[in-house]
Amino acid sequence: MQQKLHIKVGDTVKVITGEAKGQEGKVLTIDRKKMRATVEGVNIVKKHAKPSAADPQGGIVEKEGSIHVSNLMIVSKGQATRIGRKLDANGKLVRYSKKSGEEIK
Repeated sequence: MQQKLHIKVGDTVKVITGEAKGQEGKVLTIDRKKMRATVEGVNIVKKHAKPSAADPQGGIVEKEGSIHVSNLMIVSKGQATRIGRKLDANGKLVRYSKKSGEEIK
C-alpha cells in the first residue's frame, strides 16, 4: 500500500531545506514509491539531450529535478504550514492547516 502524503499535485509548496531553501512553486508530479515530488521552477538541473525527431538540435536542456517530500511544506495564506487530517461534517477526511485551522482544498 502506498503511503499517504501531506502534499498533492497542484499544491503550492515551500522548500524548507537544501539548496533550493525558501523557494516556492506548484507541485507538478509526485513519485510515491521514492517519496519525491517535482516542483515548478525549483531544483533546476541541466540534462544532456540527444537529437531526436521532436528536438533535432539536441543539446543541454534545463528541467526541474525532484525533491524529497520531507523537505516541502504546504503554503496556505502565504505562510508555510504543517498539515493535519480531520473528519468534516460529511464524515470525509480533509486536510487542514495547523497554523490557521482552516481546510485546505
